[in-house]
Amino acid sequence: MPAFGTPSHIDLSVSDAEASAAWYCRVLGLRRVRRVDLDNRAMIVLSHEPTGLVIGLNQHAVVPIARFDDRNVGLDHIGFSVSSRRELDVWEKHLADQDVFHSPVEETPHGAALVFRDPDNIQLEFWWPRRH
Repeated sequence: MPAFGTPSHIDLSVSDAEASAAWYCRVLGLRRVRRVDLDNRAMIVLSHEPTGLVIGLNQHAVVPIARFDDRNVGLDHIGFSVSSRRELDVWEKHLADQDVFHSPVEETPHGAALVFRDPDNIQLEFWWPRRH
């Protein structure tokens, strides 16, 4: 079996690339790298410097479905790991301070999760795996 690593980048389709870029920078601390305007879409590239993850925000000229719904075939959500259970509490406070609607931290037998959504309703999650 060929090997592969963790994701190098995630591209998301958004309704307003500039507004989404501002949100991702403010809420998740991403850094804006560049904007590329193509014939059929505008793309803003963001970077999470501690991990090297790149997130591309694509605003397409033609949008068949106006709002993300994780019940459609395709992406359900994106989960970001945190290194401790306490970090979820810190993130929960940060999301509240940024007026980002979010769930309470939910404990499961396998870990704990904090769920929130971006401006286009894309579900994002912070996840701490419980070590047995």
